Amino acid sequence: MVILAFSFADRLALGIVLQDIKTDLDLSDTQLGFLTGIAFALFYAIMGVPIARWADRGDRVKIISLAIAVWSAGVALCSFATSFLQLLLIRIGVAVGEAGCLPPSHSLIADFFTRAERPRAVSRFMLGGPLALTIGLFAAGWLNEFYGWRATFAIIGLPGLALATLAALTLKEPRRAKTAGTLSIASGLQTHPQSSFEPSFKDACARLWANGAYRHLVLCYSVWAFFGWGILQWQPAFFIRSHGLQTGELGTWFALVHGLAAGAGVYLGGELAGRYAANNERLQLLACAVAFVFFAVVNACAYLVSDHYVAFGALMLAAIGGNTAQGPILATIQTLVAPRMRAISIAVVFFFSNLIGAGLGPLAAGALSDALQPSMGQESLRYALVILCPGYFWASWHLLRASRSVAHDLKAAQIADSDPATSANPWATAK
Repeated sequence: MVILAFSFADRLALGIVLQDIKTDLDLSDTQLGFLTGIAFALFYAIMGVPIARWADRGDRVKIISLAIAVWSAGVALCSFATSFLQLLLIRIGVAVGEAGCLPPSHSLIADFFTRAERPRAVSRFMLGGPLALTIGLFAAGWLNEFYGWRATFAIIGLPGLALATLAALTLKEPRRAKTAGTLSIASGLQTHPQSSFEPSFKDACARLWANGAYRHLVLCYSVWAFFGWGILQWQPAFFIRSHGLQTGELGTWFALVHGLAAGAGVYLGGELAGRYAANNERLQLLACAVAFVFFAVVNACAYLVSDHYVAFGALMLAAIGGNTAQGPILATIQTLVAPRMRAISIAVVFFFSNLIGAGLGPLAAGALSDALQPSMGQESLRYALVILCPGYFWASWHLLRASRSVAHDLKAAQIADSDPATSANPWATAK
């Protein structure tokens, strides 16, 4: 959870200091959207695939530790950038490092928990996101106000080097165990029996494509990321421009809204799924679809009101509703695939969600704001964010489609895992 928080914190800190970077380096909104979007996401997405293949076969703890060291050094180096090109190249290096966090982490967690336990376990892990919002927004807001954006990146980046060492010394890799399904007694943890089948990259892609529920969850996550990152990355700039807030006050508010409320949503989603819908992925996905609809409506209201206290209140409600889906969706993905495909399945999800979502979302929001500038003036960003909000209905539709076939696809995945040599098309067999 702490590792995940550090991997997200710098991206959120970048959002808080975006206005100061714009002024210091004389950049346009479109350039800022490119820097925070496609330039970062392209390398994050592409590098995630080979790293995931490595994680499905190798030592995931070593991969995670190395990744932390790489991205932390890159974040600290951001403080030395003096031009758009320099900052762009450094952010690409950070992206390569952060690509080594999510796929091996999800794969590692799935080895320790059963199908019924995974929504809770994944939700606990995904609490790193709200924790990152607290660190990245609260700390970055005040650090930027007192010391400037350059010092902010140095202070946020350097502690990650110590975290890399801590991860290498404390995390356990089940594949090192001498007996399948068991770790050392001293660790206090136990894995579960799993197939040793290792599909080729081509076979893994074919199995993932044949899985209808998985396809719709990939599309859902991509759409969610497009509108989510497009809106989130520009929220600080919106409150600075339209409500006149300073970064210190803004960081405090966002820490409360996104840290507390989003954390409550992630935790609540895992608890409800584990308690009332254990082993019932269809019900979990239907509930997530309803939460997305609520999230879309309330989120739009936050940008239309004139009082920033009311706006933050609406954002808090929206954060609770939207983040309940984190654990159930990602846990379902891990249950839908064979153990030796878990890292690649997550890498594919984040390949598309980052390339389409994190890559194009902030760029689209920035370009839309620039396009509305002649008619809307100072309020162009406000209406750009409002226009993006209904996109969550689209993500909700994909959740509904996934819920219809998830039971069938789970059965097909079990057939494929139990008899990989003869199940060339287990999705047809499952019918």
